[in-house]
Amino acid sequence: MRANSKLLKTTDHSRDSAGLTYVYPVISRRAGGVSIGINLNPNNACNWRCVYCQVPELKRGSAPRIDLDQLETELRSFLHELTAGDYLQQHVPPEMRKIHDIALSGNGEPTSAKEFGQVIELIGRVKKDFALPADLKIVLITNGSLIHRPAVQAGLKRMGELNGEIWFKFDRASTKERQRINNTSISLKKIREHLAIASALCPTWLQTCVFQLDNEPPSSEEVNAYLSFLQHLNDDQIRIEGILLYGIARPSLQPEAARLSKIDDTWLTDFGERIKRTGHTVRINS
Repeated sequence: MRANSKLLKTTDHSRDSAGLTYVYPVISRRAGGVSIGINLNPNNACNWRCVYCQVPELKRGSAPRIDLDQLETELRSFLHELTAGDYLQQHVPPEMRKIHDIALSGNGEPTSAKEFGQVIELIGRVKKDFALPADLKIVLITNGSLIHRPAVQAGLKRMGELNGEIWFKFDRASTKERQRINNTSISLKKIREHLAIASALCPTWLQTCVFQLDNEPPSSEEVNAYLSFLQHLNDDQIRIEGILLYGIARPSLQPEAARLSKIDDTWLTDFGERIKRTGHTVRINS
């Protein structure tokens, strides 16, 4: 692994911080510690294009073929550095020196990798060989658009057996706003169907990114549509763990970057309180 003396920061989630192809460490403000990232999209390809995305030269597409042997070598090497070496002391602030999770996120939609299920099995096999926290989670950060695929569902089921957790992107409830923010035409009906599948296979959180676009927060119509969606989940008995509500902390690398700005903490807190009144747990990271 390439030597690098730089301290990790919550504002820098560089996929190249360890000099590896698939494995990278970040300090996650939502996780509250070190997250071991697995990047299954080193080609910077995704089937969505969110306006707040920090991936450089993002393009439409799917994950390339995954070299499972290389991924296993990188993961074992990095876990050895974390558990037996001085990586935490050299690169991580004292208050964050705990390994929180192994997270499949990276530079695109991880479930687009044909080897997704094999990757989950690989992680489960490798982590047993290291002195990791007993409650270490495997987290999948996904836009949820490919959950209808049987191979993806098999991987999610295995995640559920490995103390896994799904963070299911749901930024906007109205069709117009999803097109504007995520550049996707996926329907609310399909999102609800995919969320029902995901939550039945593995504990699932909704993750929602909130910010100002052209100096305007989400409209009252959008907020009401979002709250209505949550209420329908209750009515349909689709059980989620809660909502991860967060603002933008790192600059977008998309053409809309100059139009985005941080949302007021008071607005975010008020929105969180309205969500709580629907009966859902909320975790806020501004």
